[in-house]
Amino acid sequence: MTEKHPKESEISSQADGGYKLSKFVIKGCKKLSGRIETSGAKNSAMPIITACCMIQGTVTLHNVPTKHDPVLLLGMMRSLGLKVKKIDKHSWSLDATGVVKSDVAGERTNRIRGSQTLLGALLARNNEVTLESLGGCSIGARPMDMHFKGFEALGASIETVGNKIHIKAEGGLKGTSIFLDFPSVGATENIMIAGCRAEGETTIENCAKEPEIVDLANFLRACGVNISGAGTETIHIIGRRELKPTSHSIMPDRIEVGTYMIAGAMTGGNISIGPINPSHVDSLIFKLQEAGISVRVEGGNRIRIKGKKGPKAMNVRTLPYPGFPTDLQPQMTSMLSVADGVSVITETIFENRFSSVPELVKMGADIESEGQTIRVNGVSGLKGTTVKSFDLRGGVSLILAGLIADGETIVKDIEHIERGYEDIESKLRSLGANIERVD
Repeated sequence: MTEKHPKESEISSQADGGYKLSKFVIKGCKKLSGRIETSGAKNSAMPIITACCMIQGTVTLHNVPTKHDPVLLLGMMRSLGLKVKKIDKHSWSLDATGVVKSDVAGERTNRIRGSQTLLGALLARNNEVTLESLGGCSIGARPMDMHFKGFEALGASIETVGNKIHIKAEGGLKGTSIFLDFPSVGATENIMIAGCRAEGETTIENCAKEPEIVDLANFLRACGVNISGAGTETIHIIGRRELKPTSHSIMPDRIEVGTYMIAGAMTGGNISIGPINPSHVDSLIFKLQEAGISVRVEGGNRIRIKGKKGPKAMNVRTLPYPGFPTDLQPQMTSMLSVADGVSVITETIFENRFSSVPELVKMGADIESEGQTIRVNGVSGLKGTTVKSFDLRGGVSLILAGLIADGETIVKDIEHIERGYEDIESKLRSLGANIERVD
């Protein structure tokens, strides 16, 4: 297929198109039924796109989601000097041959959290990097301390001036052993990427085990990096200066899959979702079954959900993978707001992950908050009203609540939601939901 340069508007319109003026209008009480196809994982695409900075030659990425954050990041890569071409809706090529800038100035870095792995990628490429403040959802502190400690262990010096971070490795990065205080996904990814071009062997202990870490490792391995242990507590990397171009398909988005699984469960629907590796959503499968929901794996790579009215109450505690994901906690809170009984939900990852709770209460939910724990007293039903999205996962949880609410629900400030969900209104409509995006 002939490669085409994307119009600048294709890269930047989602960032600058006035999401503040857009909203979702939902008319609830409809069961969802049908088949839905999974998009590529945003949380996998972001570090892989940034890693392309290190590779001389053309890398082709497939199954890239057309979500706000990855598309905006592709625009950032172009501004750094990469040749970025759109092949089709979900395929892009990136070529970092030539000069790649070390200074990431910009109005865009404070909009997307995925820009954090530009630190490791540009440091590995140029032995220095300057990056402005990082963005993303306001769901709590995501300290960069572990990232910086990892870079310092690899031989870099770090200086912060105002809102700019300058990192420099005189003479290049040197392999070493690094122990993470917490299995942070971002720190694991950043150090993995930097370690790819460090001299000698790098060992990272107490790593994050998320499937997105494995996908990044598979990509780096295809680029010629000797890397092992991804998905376990310890990752070993033998660095090399020259990485080779490759072609890679981004893994399916397990959080998107989980969101639609919960949507099917709470609407009493019957939906098939895939493709997906079912083991990536094991913790959710077990919880939905505990709630009395029918979950069946079909063909090895699809999941069928048969929901019911009034799921059973239960307790949920978020934990690093393979525990229950924090990115599915708000959606589960919506489902349990209409469960039969009292549920207790404890959030251990982010301190501001309950932003949607006051909005759910406006819809008739009975939820009591105390620190990082909420008590959800199940009610017989929710009422449609106007609510506001404050972050990505909290925002989508309000859409799910609107699907079962009596009357009309309006979800405002949907720019947060569209950062991480591709064509969510179209996908829900294909399942029978009455949802409309209004500008």
